Amino acid sequence: MADKKLIVVGLDCLEPSFAFEQWADSMPNLSRLRKNGSFARMRSSVPPITIPAWQCMVTGKDPGVLGFYGFRNRKDYSYDSFTFADGKAIKELRVWDYLSRAGKKNIVLGVPQTFPPRPLNGVMVSGFPLPGIEENYTYPATLKDEIKTVCDYIPDVEEFRTDSKEQILAQLIEMAKRRFKLAAHLLKNKPWDFFMMVEMGTDRIVHLLWRFTDPAHRHYQKNHPLNSAMRDYYALCDKLMGELIAPYEKEAAIMVVSDHGARGMDGGVHLNEWLIDKGYLTLKERPKEQQGLSKLIKAGQVDWAKTKVWAEGGYYSRIMFNIEGREPQGILKKSELDAFTTKLSDEFKAIPDETGRKMLTHVFKPHETYKKVNNIPPDLIVIFDDLKWRALGSIRPQQGLPLHVFENDTGPDDSNHNWHGVWTGTGGGLPQKGELDHIAIYDFAPTVLKYFGLEQPADMYGKAAV
Repeated sequence: MADKKLIVVGLDCLEPSFAFEQWADSMPNLSRLRKNGSFARMRSSVPPITIPAWQCMVTGKDPGVLGFYGFRNRKDYSYDSFTFADGKAIKELRVWDYLSRAGKKNIVLGVPQTFPPRPLNGVMVSGFPLPGIEENYTYPATLKDEIKTVCDYIPDVEEFRTDSKEQILAQLIEMAKRRFKLAAHLLKNKPWDFFMMVEMGTDRIVHLLWRFTDPAHRHYQKNHPLNSAMRDYYALCDKLMGELIAPYEKEAAIMVVSDHGARGMDGGVHLNEWLIDKGYLTLKERPKEQQGLSKLIKAGQVDWAKTKVWAEGGYYSRIMFNIEGREPQGILKKSELDAFTTKLSDEFKAIPDETGRKMLTHVFKPHETYKKVNNIPPDLIVIFDDLKWRALGSIRPQQGLPLHVFENDTGPDDSNHNWHGVWTGTGGGLPQKGELDHIAIYDFAPTVLKYFGLEQPADMYGKAAV
């Protein structure tokens, strides 16, 4: 039908156990949408990280096809050459590109990896990572000046790993209010068939405030003024969403989505320290203070003639092999790769937690995990204890310190991501099916195209959810 309209509200990292269960009464608008339509926990990408998950969602392609496996990716097979995956890394069509080709008008606001903005049939306000609003971050470029008449727009709050909790919380609240204000302005003043926005604050707040929110967390602080702050923020986003969609609910379908969920983080595993202990990674000398391995690589402190493996830290770890004939000083022979990969994977999975308990650690091989592998993937992706533990890439001055630590090495952070985000679809002719068994992040794009009566491309994964 030519007059179909769809509003998609993305809330980065919205955790379904909160949104659908514990805090459902604080999110009456989302609860009403679920009751009147269909909803599901939506399985995220591997890895379940903002980059690449949002682009997996809007392209219907996995990270291997997209050719990036996180924010930082190897540029070539040298040891210290990385590139950052912003919008320039996107080679695949997004849902609004298909809709533009079909003559549909689009509004895209704050979706990650849309900077620099590209032409579309409609308007775009770029999302994270964004150098700043002094850049040309809108399409058309003149929209930037129009935004200044609406609000002092805040694209993101980046310094959220901090002890200045109240200060950042106030910024997150203001950011959400301004983004939804801009969203309302665009919906009212621009022609549209498809509207999609993403609010990043729902991600930033879990990393900022989890220790005050989750009584099961090891650092939980009872009777703290911030105990209800995350719930209040979820309630605020629900209220702002309700106000945004209210004028359009009779004419448009509404979807609410998140790219992944959130969970408490027990601590971090010093993975490069473990590699050193195992003899897989050798330094020429240890740093005088704790430092990220990438800095030591740039300083020439890794002895590549004695190194088989090194790791990048993060919510998940990217494992790189030093392969003969591939890396400049590679020593791992290709003939031993299969056996070595199996041995190393088993050793990763055998790393216990700090009590000696076996962890549920996942080791993914990109060539087996993705349907295609473009650019340079890590050789392995390691996720500790089903996302309960972070991988720490830094090196400490002394060897023999505990492998497990209970603070993050890149700033205060008590939360990791979780495997399932949210999906709801209501109104506009969408069927009312209640809770669905299984939806993957790759099903979003086919669902949108089906809603508008467009054929799903043969190379797009997933299937329409409803």
